[in-house]
Formats: sequence, C-alpha cells, structure tokens
Amino acid sequence: MKILILPGDDIGPEIMAPTKKALVALNKRFNLGFEFEEKSIGIDALKAEGTTLPDHVLKSAQAADGIILGPIGTFKYPPKEQGGINISAVLRMAMDLYANIRPAKTRPGVESMAKEMDLVVVRENTEGFYADRTMFAGTGEFMPTEDLAMSMRKITREGSRRIAVSAFELARTRRKKVTIVHKANVLKITDGLFLSVAQQVAADYPDVEVEDQIVDAMAALLIRKPETFDVIVATNMFGDILSDEAAELSGGLGLGGSINAGVDRAIAQAAHGSAPDIAGQGVANPSALMISAAMLMGWLAQKNGSNALAQASELFIKSVDSALANPANLTPDLKGLGSTDSFGKAVLNELDA
Repeated sequence: MKILILPGDDIGPEIMAPTKKALVALNKRFNLGFEFEEKSIGIDALKAEGTTLPDHVLKSAQAADGIILGPIGTFKYPPKEQGGINISAVLRMAMDLYANIRPAKTRPGVESMAKEMDLVVVRENTEGFYADRTMFAGTGEFMPTEDLAMSMRKITREGSRRIAVSAFELARTRRKKVTIVHKANVLKITDGLFLSVAQQVAADYPDVEVEDQIVDAMAALLIRKPETFDVIVATNMFGDILSDEAAELSGGLGLGGSINAGVDRAIAQAAHGSAPDIAGQGVANPSALMISAAMLMGWLAQKNGSNALAQASELFIKSVDSALANPANLTPDLKGLGSTDSFGKAVLNELDA
C-alpha cells in the first residue's frame, strides 16, 4: 500500500517528521504493508522545478493509496502563470475529493473554550463560493470593470446529495444526529437546493435525528451549546468557517485534523495553515497532522475492510490524546513548554506502551 508524503511549506516539514515516524512505527507493529514515498512540493519545488506542484508529483498522488499533505503557504505563491499552483485545490479537484471531514472535540489536559464537545463537520469540498471550483474553464471571480468585482457560486444536486450521504453515513457510526447548515432564507435558490436535497437524503435515514440551522445562528449555537451537536453538514465556505470555529473552541487549530475523501482516494491534511511566523523554531504542534494521518488510516481500514488498519488508527489517536493529557508535552500554542520533537517522542512512547 503506497503512502505519499508531501511535507509542504514553513512548519510542514517540521510536523511531518514526527508524523512519519509514528506511521513507520505503526506500520511495523501492525504489519500494514505501507510503502512510503516522499516528494517535494510548494516553495521548494517552485525553486527547483518552476512550479509548486510538478506533474510527476500529481501523477504519484493519483497512483497512491493515501496521501499525507503538509501545510502549504499559498499566500506567498506567485500567480498560477508563474508556477504558483494551489496544491490543495488541484489535488481535491483532480481526484474528486468531495468530502472534507473535520472532527473537533475537547480533550483531557487541553484548555478549551468549550466545556464539552465531540462533533464532526462534514464540508462539501468541490463546489460553493470557491472561485477555482465553480467553472469548467477560468474561475468564478471576474471584474467587468476596474470598480466592480463579482463572484459566482455553484451548487449542484449531485454534489449536495453525496455530501449529505457522507454525513448521514458517518452519523450512523456516532450519536445519530445530523445538523444541516444553510442560508436558504437569503440564498433561496442555491442554499435552497442544498437544503432540499439534504432533507431528501435524510428520509433514507429514519434512524438518524435531523435538524437544520441557518449559518449565522449556527455560529452562535456552536459557542453557546457545542455539546448538542454531532455531525454538521455544510456547503464549502460555511463548512470551512464553522470547522475552524469548532477547532478553536476545542483548544485551537493545532488540534484540527481532517481528511479530504472521495470514492477511491483520500488525503490527510491538517486544517491549519503553514504558520511562517514560527517556522524553524521547533515549536509547531504536530497533533493536527497526526490526527489527520490517523483518520486516513481509518478511512483506508473501512475501504479495505482491514482490522489491522482500524486498530492502528485507533491506537494512533489514543496515543495523541494521551500525549496531550500530559502538560509537560504541550507545545506553546496550547500554553505549554514542549517542542515539536518532544511531543513526537511522547506519542512514540505511547505507541510503544
């Protein structure tokens, strides 16, 4: 089973190193048969090959069973015409990774704004307001005049259906509740279609409780009573914003794990950015990328019917949680004095326990 490692920019290589060590340890312990391949992307690839995403890397990604993508610093990439490709967007679209799964929960030992929370945001990943995902050619943003900028949004029946199915299927493995988030009171046609389709899907899951919330109310309710939510399904931009809010409530984006999943492929990718302000200091929190890698293993376990992968995924997440429960291991973003390296070693010790 081929696992492609793409370290990324800024803190990417720093947090990828302990994540890969943990994967190597799990591969050995559970005899998973992982074959690791590592390739350069982002600024390093731009300097060496003139593009942030060389064609050979894309081909390797499409041939891999799973991909672990480090944070990317798109803010400092040049225009696309000069090689500045948005790696995350291209990979998602090239492999039709329509479901962005982002869990957020409170953990023992981690200070959080939420007293209790254990939810998952299921975000549609290929449509919505994101300009690079709305048109067959070109983008959904344009300027008819120098004083007028416009943006187009795309919502399809099939895109809405399949993300709703992902949410309800996930809910069946959890507490059996789905919250559909929308703005159909204003975006009557686009969000109206999303809401209507999600409600139609809900009819096929009579065992799952369903509710819907307008997005601005949902943002407030996440703060007021986050413990009442289980699985939240939303369009692309709303899901992006709400999942970041949920991560902050749970303790910070340093805990924000996620996978981008389609039918045949999935990418592990932390929800946070590349944090150039702390790059090279050895203090970045690898938790989110580790959790993402564990989620990828869980996805592969389900896809392949592998008990060994499922057990490895569960142990990985438990080991991260155990490391987080010890204040001595916490990195500065969690108000601790630990380092990237020391946290990685703590997780490895838990894996060996």
